[in-house]
Amino acid sequence: MASLDSNLLLGGALLGIAAVLLSLYVLLLIWSPEPIVSHQSETLYRSHKSPDKPLPLTRLEDPATVDLTVVIPAYNETERLPIMLEQTISHLENVNKERSKNNSKNNKNSKSSSSPPRTFEILIVDDGSSDGTSDVSLELAQSKYPTIDIRIVTMEVNQGKGAAVRHGMLFSGGKQLLMADADGASRFQDLERLWDAMDEVTGGDEAGEGVVVGSRAHMVKTEAVVKRSFIRNLLMRSLHTLLLLAGVGHIRDTQCGFKLFSRPAARKLFPYQHLPSWMFDVELLLLAKAQNIPVREVDVQWHEVGGSKLNVVQASLGMLRDLVVIRANMLIGRWGVGKGSGRKKDE
Repeated sequence: MASLDSNLLLGGALLGIAAVLLSLYVLLLIWSPEPIVSHQSETLYRSHKSPDKPLPLTRLEDPATVDLTVVIPAYNETERLPIMLEQTISHLENVNKERSKNNSKNNKNSKSSSSPPRTFEILIVDDGSSDGTSDVSLELAQSKYPTIDIRIVTMEVNQGKGAAVRHGMLFSGGKQLLMADADGASRFQDLERLWDAMDEVTGGDEAGEGVVVGSRAHMVKTEAVVKRSFIRNLLMRSLHTLLLLAGVGHIRDTQCGFKLFSRPAARKLFPYQHLPSWMFDVELLLLAKAQNIPVREVDVQWHEVGGSKLNVVQASLGMLRDLVVIRANMLIGRWGVGKGSGRKKDE
């Protein structure tokens, strides 16, 4: 009788555990995002050269066509994007002017090496904006920057910053691919710090794999951070603790919207990104870690920019959920290296 009772208890315990595990798996399926949808129209871009007839974008699997692609995810950014574009283009043009000037001097000294001007394209990914972000971007490209290769892609529906960045990266032509937020909060001149770090990581080899992460961690005790609200700083510290548990605690600032990817590294990361929302950076860093892709963190200057659409409390709860979703899906093998994300939807 005692043996029978023990078996019944063991069986009941096993059934209880199975029920809990099944419930957790169902909850994971509910929380996990749908595959990122890509429409045929989103593989085309408009520019000042072709404002009415969209042209096909370069695909990530194709050979590079320029030295740098700047991917700018934008959602209702008619006010902040023009300022960010001006800062971006001003810096890129100044770098090329300086290079041309140095090359002229070096021509007089055959022993000196020269640095050719850096070719670049700017890819604005309008994530289903309702304020005419695409039209404003095209107007700027036509009227203010007619000599700059600015490409505008309009997503059919809003899917989230992560989806917009992923799409931009999958359709970039650069040897180096820079993710830069439309608010211009990160000082764009710090691209050179990221670029130098990338050269160190890859040895200057175009076939080298590397990720360089802009970091605001050095600013924790500066006025820019101290003056932020108590709840913002509390949530920031709590997030870092959770990131330690998630496996990316070695990166002090995972969420800075200023990151540089080598083309070979991007090919191993973005096709396997599933998360369309804010915590996509963590998924990318975990994918890089799983594939031993070197990641370097570089200090950048950053300042708060008004007009943020982020609700801090809601976003923090969403980030917590997303961290659980990322780690759980990777743990059971649903996500990860070789687990492609996204599906095409033909019109």
